[in-house]
Amino acid sequence: MKLYYHPLSGHAHRARLFLSLLGIEHELVLVDLARKEHKEPDFLALNPFGQVPVLDDGGVIVCDSNAILVYLAKKTGRTDWLPEDHVGAAAAQRWLSVAAGQIAHGPAQARLINVFRAPYRADEVIPRSHAILSLVDAELEGRDWIAADRPTIADVALYSYMARAPEGGVDLEPYSNIRSWLTRIEALPGFVEFEKTPVGLSV
Repeated sequence: MKLYYHPLSGHAHRARLFLSLLGIEHELVLVDLARKEHKEPDFLALNPFGQVPVLDDGGVIVCDSNAILVYLAKKTGRTDWLPEDHVGAAAAQRWLSVAAGQIAHGPAQARLINVFRAPYRADEVIPRSHAILSLVDAELEGRDWIAADRPTIADVALYSYMARAPEGGVDLEPYSNIRSWLTRIEALPGFVEFEKTPVGLSV
């Protein structure tokens, strides 16, 4: 398998993290976002949206980080990571939607301001970040994992941008349940770190 990625993309990291957690051998193909390689014809032929990550599994092309998580869990038959029962599947999907919604428009955007100089407003995205982090922290009260009694792709989808929220000026200190959850994920066999940048509260 090949994973087209950028080391500072949280979306790319969640795909890379899951490949590693599953122990799947893969080749990392760097897409230089600064040089706009994601907008070049060769890359757009893989993903017309011009976004990383993209998974190439022997010619089967899978775009979108959450879709890659589902694809990998289904291909490997890992129902521990993606439940097949209707209740478990719905619980995992709920948090995939949060990762693509409130997390993307909160902690991810806050971080993009500092890491990539994205044109978002900190006074808007930081309060949004704390709103969703408060909800997640409450959800984790009394439990180890977000969607089941074990880690699932829901945890993988949420991890990267929440772990690096301080790079966007979003303090994780008030969220003890989230901080404990991050530590549990980082202790999983096969965990790979999301590259840090010295910005925001991380300076």
